[in-house]
Amino acid sequence: MKFSILIPCRNETEIIEETITNLTNNLKNYNFEILLINDFSTDDTLIKIKQLGSKFDNIKVLDNKKKGLGGSINLGINEALGDYIVIYMADMSDDIVNLKEYFEICINDLNIDAVFGSRFIKNSSVINYPKKKLFFNRVFNNFVKIIFFSNYNDFTNAFKIYKKKTLKELMPIVSDHFNVFLELPLKIIIRKYKYKIIPISWKGRKIGVSKFKISELGSMYIFTLLYCFIEKILLKKR
Repeated sequence: MKFSILIPCRNETEIIEETITNLTNNLKNYNFEILLINDFSTDDTLIKIKQLGSKFDNIKVLDNKKKGLGGSINLGINEALGDYIVIYMADMSDDIVNLKEYFEICINDLNIDAVFGSRFIKNSSVINYPKKKLFFNRVFNNFVKIIFFSNYNDFTNAFKIYKKKTLKELMPIVSDHFNVFLELPLKIIIRKYKYKIIPISWKGRKIGVSKFKISELGSMYIFTLLYCFIEKILLKKR
């Protein structure tokens, strides 16, 4: 079984080499590829990831043609060669121990379509989450949980793994930015694919600048929420 690790990169020149080193050193027992997707960086990120791509046979460098995380994820899905695709953030906020857990679950259950990590259930861990973002996160995610009658509570976190075949069935992906990370799990749940929820650890970045801006993304999340809610209603009528 092969895994594809999609890493969107926008102005991540300060940390991306450390991220790749950490992944390659800790995943030697798995068959994996890393797709580094440059998302219109204005620093020398593209140069840096091309250098990394020349050092490792299992690293593929892609240059996004449609600005935004939605475009990056679409490109990565289409170019990935793995049976399962995991979205991993360049800032190493996600724990490689949990990444290995994702891999093992997929290896041991070939019927599973996705594994959703949650930072807000028993045995999970959250470090250095800005208080304002944390407040809005919990309000929004719990609202989504209620209106979709779900047992999941961390929709907006990017760090999840999906069967590639299933992701292709979710196309088209309509979200352009961080809201893509809401769209994917909601479609999995709405369409009744098989998924598992596990606790994960998360820590806020120490290097570089977060690209997430609450004031800029609110309307995008509402758009995705309404889009998926309409899909849910339409599926019920079939």
